[in-house]
Amino acid sequence: MSWEQHGQQYGNGQGYGNGPGYGNGPGYGYEYGYGEQGQAYAPPPQQYAPPPQPYVQPQPYVQPQPYGQPQPYPQNHGPNGEYGGYPQQVPSAESTAPLPQVAPEPAVQAPAAPEPEPPGPPGPAPAARTGGRDRYFDTLRAVALVRVVTYHTFGWAWAAMVFPSMGIMFGLAGTLMAKSLERPALKVVRSRVRRLLPPFWFWGVFVVVAMLIHGWMPGWQIVYWVVPLGDPPGNAWGQQAWEILWYLRTYLWFVLISPLLLKVFRLAPVPVLLATLAPIVVFQFCWQPPDNRFGTGLLDLATYLFCWVLGFAHRDGVLARLKPFAVVALSLAALGYGGWYALAHQAEYGSYDLDDIPLAQAFWSAGFVTLLMYSKARLNVDFAGLARFRRLDRLVTVFNARAVTVYLWHELALILAVPLIDQFWKVPAFETYLPLASQWFMFGVGWVLIAVFVLACGWVEDVAGRKRPRLLP
Repeated sequence: MSWEQHGQQYGNGQGYGNGPGYGNGPGYGYEYGYGEQGQAYAPPPQQYAPPPQPYVQPQPYVQPQPYGQPQPYPQNHGPNGEYGGYPQQVPSAESTAPLPQVAPEPAVQAPAAPEPEPPGPPGPAPAARTGGRDRYFDTLRAVALVRVVTYHTFGWAWAAMVFPSMGIMFGLAGTLMAKSLERPALKVVRSRVRRLLPPFWFWGVFVVVAMLIHGWMPGWQIVYWVVPLGDPPGNAWGQQAWEILWYLRTYLWFVLISPLLLKVFRLAPVPVLLATLAPIVVFQFCWQPPDNRFGTGLLDLATYLFCWVLGFAHRDGVLARLKPFAVVALSLAALGYGGWYALAHQAEYGSYDLDDIPLAQAFWSAGFVTLLMYSKARLNVDFAGLARFRRLDRLVTVFNARAVTVYLWHELALILAVPLIDQFWKVPAFETYLPLASQWFMFGVGWVLIAVFVLACGWVEDVAGRKRPRLLP
């Protein structure tokens, strides 16, 4: 019986006594014939007698703990062996025995809360955080930029075979473009163009003004200095500075055609990927593009089309599903054909430098970049351990955040290194102890100037990306 039911059985109100749950007076309730101080009490007549309720045997009182050894009753205090005015009751063995334990009545419990739904199947484990970037790709981009500066300093023909920087950079850019196109295409293209043009404009002001000072007379083609859909014009004095703009022009065209190109690729990924080598073969053996801005731009697009679409294949998981034997065999075949063509036709081109032989560049870059991308997709190659080397990791971060600045300004740095070193010859100590005639010394001075340009001009990339300008990322 619950406490509420127990209270309804005893007393006229709630139960016993004056407090909640204890009758109207200090004695028992009216039903048991006791009133004040245990005297008989007759209840006042009532106009309406409530219907009799069935008697319910009250539950025995549950002791909170088992009784121990019973204590003896106190001695009589009355003159005739009385205690409190009544004869003393000697406790019997039965009365002194411990009361039997009675299981308490279960309390009324609130409705049980609904059980939570069983969790779904566990998802993939979260990838290790590396600053929100893929350090494998970041490292490849940083090494590619270093290789570009090295090649423009020393002019080594074999550098492109050791590490085809431009093919790698287009492959990485294609991967990032496919990822970005998960958003509306127009917004993505506008964002990419906005990130590219302000650093180009800022750099172009210095180059254009310097060429004007040195006698350049521009025509209507100067519009390509606003939007480099074609090679911007210039004079011979500034050629070493502006000839690198072919990369920005090719990158811009790839950005513009990527929404359509990605849709075509997803119709038949592997056949389309293999077919992207067909245009360069056609241009080499069937039809030669015209020797103008349009023809040059078309030839560069054909040369690096495979690498850009290979970035799509990596992003969509197509590479990861291909069989290792087929990928490795085709990659080695492309490397073999590209290397053979460059070496076999070096008399025709004057060198085996891949930058001068578009067909060899296309196949060599295709095989090389495929192996790098496939290693990432299939073997999950990662350079997350690079974070243990803080200075090196910091350097990779700076290279990626200032990639456009490094690429644009590195030629100007190498150009300015020459007159700066000429001033060193005027200092006898420098002439005696420094290797002023060494290209390696010019290489070191060039990197010092590149660092100065990154600090002085890198903030433009932050502004173009709608970020707060910072001296270093």
